[in-house]
Parts: sequence; structure tokens; C-alpha cells
Amino acid sequence: MLIDIQSLYKIYNEGKESEVRALDGVSLQIEKGEFVAIVGQSGSGKSTMMNVLGCLDIPTYGDYFLDGTDVTSLTDKQLAHVRNKEIGFIFQGYNLIQELDALENVTLPLIYQGISVFDREDIAMEALAKVGMDDRAHHRPNEMSGGQQQRVAIARAIATKPPIIMADEPTGALDSKTGKHVLEILRDLYRSGTTILLITHDDGIAATAKRVVRLSDGRIIADHPQEVDWE
Repeated sequence: MLIDIQSLYKIYNEGKESEVRALDGVSLQIEKGEFVAIVGQSGSGKSTMMNVLGCLDIPTYGDYFLDGTDVTSLTDKQLAHVRNKEIGFIFQGYNLIQELDALENVTLPLIYQGISVFDREDIAMEALAKVGMDDRAHHRPNEMSGGQQQRVAIARAIATKPPIIMADEPTGALDSKTGKHVLEILRDLYRSGTTILLITHDDGIAATAKRVVRLSDGRIIADHPQEVDWE
């Protein structure tokens, strides 16, 4: 089992009148190689779920095993290592560093992984080529469209060849045509064996996935496979 969470809670202001249960006793299992959409409206807990699954935040209570490792017992340094080794993140806002060009942005996680300076550029260029952005390698984010920036962000996420890609509303800031292209890239990654977690509020975007997990008020209210027509 790649992801296994049991009775997971994320509680803010616990015991106070303003207490918020962003995750309220959630249990979920995801196998290697799945394409799962986590769906919910604003305030449903889906972003909190991604932050916990992505080791960006820790639960208040409950168990989380990532590929057999008890994540809740790890130090901040160990969590950072897990994030860099196991997970590639794609965000709605791209999160590119404006002062760096596309190649330099994609190279960053390779530096953190200790990849030699001689290999980093080749690996980064390969990732950019996969998303059709190798010809824009030396352009900075302000010289690119939103769709181009998102493709660079995807290249950065896949450069280290992580087994898991977590995409939080990856098409939210894009027009429909560009968003469709981004989803096609995610499908190609899924076909190559990468586990994809797609966080979205949009049922149309969720229709891309092989499985839908629906959240409401911090709880899973539906979890089912679905047929997709892109194969």
C-alpha cells in the first residue's frame, strides 16, 4: 500500500469555541499507480488532505503510513527528505521563482537531492522536453503565459522522477484549452506508472481520474472508481 491513513484528524483551536475539524476521522488507502481525484468545495478539507498526504502538515491525531513509513513519527528534517524524494507538487499558482529562468526553476529540486552539477542540466532539460518547454528553458516566468508557467511547474515536479504527483487545482488559473493540455500531461504520467493525486472542486476535472474521493466537512462521503474515456 502506497498511502494508508487511518482515523485521521486535523483540528484547529481544539477544545475552543472556534474549533475547526478540517479533517474529521478520515481513513483512505491508495495503491501505487492509481489516478485519484480528491474532490470537494471550498472548506471541505481537500487542501488540508493534500497538505497532510504531502507531508507539508502533520495530523492532530491518527495514523499515516507512506510506502510503509510512519510519517507521523518523523522529524521536520525527515519530512522534508520524504517530500523531496517521494512527492512532486503542482500548485494552482505555479510557485515558480521569478528571478530564475525555467531551467533554473526545474533544477532546484535536483540540487536538494544532491544530484551532481554535471547531471542536473541534462535531467532538467529532459523534464522540460517532456512538457514541451525545452525551447523556453532560458525564459523567466514573467516572459511566459500561465499555461507555459504551469508546464514548467510540472517539469519541476517530475524532474526527480517521484513516485507520487500531487496536483492542487492545477488547471484553476488556466483557460480550458491549456487546462486540457495540463490534464493530458498528468494522464501521460499516470500511464508511465506515476501515482497521481488530483485535488479539485470541479467535477469536470475530476472526471479525468480513475477514482473519485469526495470530501465534505472534513469527511469522506463517497469513494468510487469511474470509467474514463481517454484511453
